[in-house]
Amino acid sequence: MELVTVGADLYACLQPDTGLGASNSGLIARGGGLVVDTFWDLPRTRRLIEHYASVQVAAPDRVVNTHHNGDHCWGNQLFADLGSEIIGHRLCAEYFTAEASPELFVGLCEADPATLPPALRGFVGPLRAFDFHDITLTPPTTLIDADTTLDLDGLAVELLYVGPAHTPGDVVVWLPEPRVLFTGDILFHQCTPIGWEGTFATWIQALDRLAALQPETVVPGHGPLAGAGALIDLREYLEYVYREAKVHHDAGRTSLDAAKRIELGPFLGWTEPERLAFQIDRAYREFDGVAWDTKVDTGKVFAETAELREWFARPDAAGGTLAP
Repeated sequence: MELVTVGADLYACLQPDTGLGASNSGLIARGGGLVVDTFWDLPRTRRLIEHYASVQVAAPDRVVNTHHNGDHCWGNQLFADLGSEIIGHRLCAEYFTAEASPELFVGLCEADPATLPPALRGFVGPLRAFDFHDITLTPPTTLIDADTTLDLDGLAVELLYVGPAHTPGDVVVWLPEPRVLFTGDILFHQCTPIGWEGTFATWIQALDRLAALQPETVVPGHGPLAGAGALIDLREYLEYVYREAKVHHDAGRTSLDAAKRIELGPFLGWTEPERLAFQIDRAYREFDGVAWDTKVDTGKVFAETAELREWFARPDAAGGTLAP
């Protein structure tokens, strides 16, 4: 975990990209302080608080959750205990308890791997790097429905609603004057994105909107610091995957077969290319006219992800090596 200065009174707390759950956070140390996202467990969030206390002694007045996924908000309770106001989009709060609970993750982490379905073993392994004990889900209580601007001691901070893209309640934090952008999971940088909620179109529109702001520094939800070009890179990935998935869907191939046939090219160098399964599954549901907020068959997606993990781990893996 590393605290990096990204501007005057602006900081990013970055975790190395070790895979699932290795998210980033930010601090605006002005006007009482505003934190962008907390971490997935309490030990890591305590370290996050220690890092921020090294540059702002007082507890931050506000926390903004960019979305409801646990690796960006399950540490909220520690900031609430310090008196911080928790802010998020209304849909972030609505979906806050919709995904797996901390108690379920504790059970998975403590289970004998031999008793788990093969599709879950690759998912549970990375979970064991976290400690999900004693987490009390603490959703935002100050809710926004649209773009909202805050004034932090003369510094304009814009909370921009860009969902449903990665999730229904996606919000990014934009500082126009220093041109610094905290994206949450609208941007995965140098790592393959996960997306099973929202729509391709909205996510692509969000990336276009943010690139048009011409940010000088971008703090992604996952991965190292970036510039505006990283937003375009992810847009091109989503557009390419969607376009290729349509070809295979129209040919009557399964989503797993499609994933094995798509040539990833430069995107194969991103970490965890097997996450392609999430995007293909979502694309197929869109092609079939399934509403974006329909419950996803997570068992199917995790099973396909597990198979693709082995597929991409082959010495000759190049992505999409099956014949068209």
